[in-house]
Amino acid sequence: MPNTEGLNTQTANHLGIGVFRYQLEPAGKFVRTNAALARIFGMPSQQALEGKPLDDLFPDVRERDRFYRELERSGRVEFFEIPVKGKRGKQEWAAVTARISNNGNKEKYLEGIVQDISSFHDEQERLTHEIDALQGFLDSMPDAIYFKDKKNRLTKVNRYYAQGFGGDPRELIGRTDFDFFPEDQARQMFEDDNSVLKTGKPIIGKIERTLLPNGTWNQVITTKIPMVDRYGKITGTMGITRDMTAHANFEKERFEMVRNALAVLGKALEMRDPYTYTHTCHVAKIAQTIGMALQFDENRMMQLKLAAELHDLGKISVPLDILIKPGKLSSLEMSLVRQHVENCHSLIKGIEFPFPLAEIVYQHHERLDGSGYPRQIKGDDILLEARILAVSDVLESMTSHRPYREALGIRKAMAELEKNSGIQYDSLVVKAVVKLVRKCDGKPFWKNQDEPPSF
Repeated sequence: MPNTEGLNTQTANHLGIGVFRYQLEPAGKFVRTNAALARIFGMPSQQALEGKPLDDLFPDVRERDRFYRELERSGRVEFFEIPVKGKRGKQEWAAVTARISNNGNKEKYLEGIVQDISSFHDEQERLTHEIDALQGFLDSMPDAIYFKDKKNRLTKVNRYYAQGFGGDPRELIGRTDFDFFPEDQARQMFEDDNSVLKTGKPIIGKIERTLLPNGTWNQVITTKIPMVDRYGKITGTMGITRDMTAHANFEKERFEMVRNALAVLGKALEMRDPYTYTHTCHVAKIAQTIGMALQFDENRMMQLKLAAELHDLGKISVPLDILIKPGKLSSLEMSLVRQHVENCHSLIKGIEFPFPLAEIVYQHHERLDGSGYPRQIKGDDILLEARILAVSDVLESMTSHRPYREALGIRKAMAELEKNSGIQYDSLVVKAVVKLVRKCDGKPFWKNQDEPPSF
């Protein structure tokens, strides 16, 4: 508990900490305050504050009563969060640390400090909203989705996962696979988790046969990926498990699961950045439409669609404040953004596909003249699918609003593509785009239309 008599008022003002001594008995009044306290309570001066009874500063009677009950119970409060009347009567949030004291007579005082935590409280509410939205998204998925910490303990699960063990999701938090599966199975799962944590490499589409608590066996396919913080440090794992017991063709189902799992991961990981998520969806539409114009077969359309949906997955490791920064990026910030290509490549390069998915994604920012990144490769060394993604990416980016600028429009986008056709961008792909735009009377052909057919 702070000693308000020993706390330098000037220092407290500089730190934005309100200091007070309030006489509870015999007459309710402030006998000591500072300028910071007056600002917190929206008062023009300390003198204006000293004329106010403490009750008038609490807009919520229930919160005020809760505050007094805690004081009566223990004679003190520690970082007690409470709404207060701020500037122009607006409700703000403050944290009060105080104690009841007396001078040996009948006088009774409340003394302590007050800190403005409005911005912190607003941020907490925003984070809570985002967490609730993510949980709602996870609960809507027909697969078991779960998160674990670095000790392989569950930290979050979706409804489908909890239903498999007949319990409340909250009752599963903190438990491990050893609480649900036979020891040999749990040990293998434990080793898989540790492998992902140690190497940073995902396990994609692993087929497993598991014994459930109800005594039945099922066939599942599991994908596990590392979860990283904004500094790239691995903090745990995320897993998606699908029950495929009823499916006879395990090889086909394995491939489908990899596609679906990657799509789910892309959407889940990009929920934090709606610009990136919308951009990815539009790029996938553009790329598929171009692929159909170039008469790609079913298999090639599938790989183009998957590459388009994953091409910006690496941005999960880029700090969100950089992705949504309204101004020009510094050279360091730009290098972090460009790192998303290699991050995505590292994430999916170990996955076995009948086509070079990781390489397509790796090349989508390369240019025919070698001016792209990250490897400055040229011409025919760039895969056709990557050249389609490059054009699709530029077309979508220039015609869409971004935090740092308004949309530039379809005309400027087409001017950029046609100007650099055969130089930076594949001329065959640009010609296909020109024809598609003309068919739509100069309007973006990927907006306000039905989804291209899935393959």
